[in-house]
Amino acid sequence: MKFFDKNNLLVLVSIIMLIVISQFFHIRIDLTSDKRHSISKQTKDLIKSIDEPIEAVVYLTGDLNSGFLRLKNSATDLLKELNAYGKSKLTIRFVNPSDADTESERIKNHELLSSRGMEGTAVYERDKEGKAIQKIVFPWLELTFQNKTTQVNLLKNDKSLSGEENLNISIENLEFEITDALRRLTKKDIEKIAFLEGHGELDELETYEASKSLSRYFQIDRGIIGTEPDILNEYKCVIIAGPTSAFSEKDKFILDQYLMKGGSILWLVDGVQISEENLSTSGISPAMPLELQLNDLLFRYGARINPVILEDVQSTLIPVNIAPAGEKPHFEPIPWVYSPLLLTASDHTITKNIPPVKAQFASLVDFVGNSKSIDKKVILATSTNTHITQTPAQISLAFAPDLKDKNYFNYSNVPVGVVLEGVFESAFANRMVPKEISSAQQILKSSKITKQIIFANSGIIRNEIEHTADSIRTLPLGFDRYMNQQFGNKELITNSVLYLTDKDGWMQLRSRTIPLRLLNKNKINTQRTNLQLLNVVSPLIVLLIFGLIYHRIRRIRYSS
Repeated sequence: MKFFDKNNLLVLVSIIMLIVISQFFHIRIDLTSDKRHSISKQTKDLIKSIDEPIEAVVYLTGDLNSGFLRLKNSATDLLKELNAYGKSKLTIRFVNPSDADTESERIKNHELLSSRGMEGTAVYERDKEGKAIQKIVFPWLELTFQNKTTQVNLLKNDKSLSGEENLNISIENLEFEITDALRRLTKKDIEKIAFLEGHGELDELETYEASKSLSRYFQIDRGIIGTEPDILNEYKCVIIAGPTSAFSEKDKFILDQYLMKGGSILWLVDGVQISEENLSTSGISPAMPLELQLNDLLFRYGARINPVILEDVQSTLIPVNIAPAGEKPHFEPIPWVYSPLLLTASDHTITKNIPPVKAQFASLVDFVGNSKSIDKKVILATSTNTHITQTPAQISLAFAPDLKDKNYFNYSNVPVGVVLEGVFESAFANRMVPKEISSAQQILKSSKITKQIIFANSGIIRNEIEHTADSIRTLPLGFDRYMNQQFGNKELITNSVLYLTDKDGWMQLRSRTIPLRLLNKNKINTQRTNLQLLNVVSPLIVLLIFGLIYHRIRRIRYSS
């Protein structure tokens, strides 16, 4: 019997050739139905363009439950995939913050990570005897490039979702979150955006938290428009946050022509004017339509902000004194129907997997016109139990409608935020250039393909300000002090600006969906031993049968 017969030699040579060829060509095949191990072309091009080494430190390690282990393995697989396409420029280290000789050392490790912005997550489990066990895990990843470091939160934590759903959403977002951090670390050219001023817009302190989040990506300027028609051209996006006075024809012309040149605008405009000072002092305020002279502009672009106030059953809470006059104050929480918790569209790149958004005195935005060149989508709306109050009206802190009254809350999913994208017609196509414009200007009558987002409420971007005896501090955007709950405002604003300025399709990575395949926990608990035996023994039996069949075939073949 010859081992190196013709057939065996051919197989051996073929294997050697495949090994040699594989050193020169990078081929990877994803056989999963949902392509969970595939990465986008943008990601491949990004990692290939990075010339210097990158270090990734994964803190999600140690003794993890099955859910967090799945998240860790998914993150590790993605990092290895990036390393493969990046020709081994990415090094991966695993650090377990809970790995310490003493309890004090472990606490010190945890506090060090927390001080750097990486908060731990408490995980509650039960052992075989049913005893409750608490563990602290750190679902964080740290990337370092050219002495610059940034942290990536691997875990999405929406309290309205189950643990399995949150982990699945986290896995869906891994590629976006990691590549987002890589792009910020390796970016060479700094793009600019601008907050518009000059019309009573929210000031720098009121938009501090949004600016802080956006400053990771952009240089942020603030200022009035002036008379130069090209003053906005250098900005990737212009943000108009809470104006309270009317726009002049000059300002509208410059905004319109900026849009025609391909610029993007984020509108956060109130439809109604409320006096918060009157509410805080007397508990009553008139509600009047807010005249900003923007209706002609927005109408031409395909949208309209209606001067109404939305009340919703799904809302925040406020403390109200229910004690009779002359007695000691006694505060009880009641729903503040004028502060709706707005629902985000689950099928849009901007709002997918974002928790409800906190608003106050929101208005209705609807679509007008039938232009086929503009794609219109609703991304933010009220719940299925909404009331629309026409203005003029009066707002009172003492107002508490019956939340079960379907005749009062008789509207459903009223739109508050919309996305418009496509080719827009100029509002000045058949008008004269305003005389205040400083230089001769050719009016552009239609735009390049571009995008706008309109929110009929400025409270979405406004952070709360806390005054103390000797200092002022801002609260996180979307955080409600009384409910002690964080809502999705910051993520909504950040994603909106990223979407408006995204020319390469990076935001599409947020649209990725991985089906949630849950295990039957009851079957796991009742049939644990049988399942373990099946998983351990069955592969050995299959291997043994294969070996016996192979041995038998060889004996028959070579005995003849």
